[in-house]
Amino acid sequence: MTSPIVSAALLVIGDEILSGRTKDKNIGYVAEYLTGLGIDLREVRVVPDVESEIVAAVNALRIRYDYLFTTGGIGPTHDDITADCVAKAFGVPIDVNPRAVEMLLQRIKRDDLNEARLRMARIPQGAELIENPISRAPGFRLGNVVVMAGVPAIMQAMLDNVVPGLVKGVPVTAETIDAAGLPEGLYAAGLGQIAAAFPALSIGSYPSYSPAGFTNQIIVRGRDLPLLKEAVSRIQRMLAGLRTDRPL
Repeated sequence: MTSPIVSAALLVIGDEILSGRTKDKNIGYVAEYLTGLGIDLREVRVVPDVESEIVAAVNALRIRYDYLFTTGGIGPTHDDITADCVAKAFGVPIDVNPRAVEMLLQRIKRDDLNEARLRMARIPQGAELIENPISRAPGFRLGNVVVMAGVPAIMQAMLDNVVPGLVKGVPVTAETIDAAGLPEGLYAAGLGQIAAAFPALSIGSYPSYSPAGFTNQIIVRGRDLPLLKEAVSRIQRMLAGLRTDRPL
């Protein structure tokens, strides 16, 4: 099923991300993955392992967007509190889920299923489990909130498993224009005028630097292909005019 525009937010949970000890590898992956599905990632927040902040962020983001994806905080230790926080945000009880226990037993012997490991089977009431083929501890989906692990390989596997149940949007097309040799300050005014004329499109200028010097690329993104092509043509004509006017 598709819808013209489907929006999403990503909530990254963990003190280790904010301290810099762990370098997040999930944001870029999730953004690219959702873009491919026609789902616009509109906001990313990073919060610490603090119940009040997680609950507040979950409630704010799940109301604002069609989907909220979370990463981190569903392991066996005391600071893995995401499941409890999502349950509190929704106002539902949380308890050990028998099916989640069976999933854990695919990897852990029953005698080794201690209290800490059972924390990974505590699921908010009414949530659907998300299978985890790597470590078996499941994620879950409650309403429009999709709760996944923070470990990149496990998060990616969970995302694959949750995709079939998501409403997809119309994919965005992107086209890149090389502004070769032209500084941003020279074409900024003209680009701004074109962007204002095409409010349905996203038009941005992105500089980069290498030993050879600065290079600039203009990227046009949108769902209306004819409109996108028209904007690209206007930008190319504008750049060509600037090159012609530049002194040799």
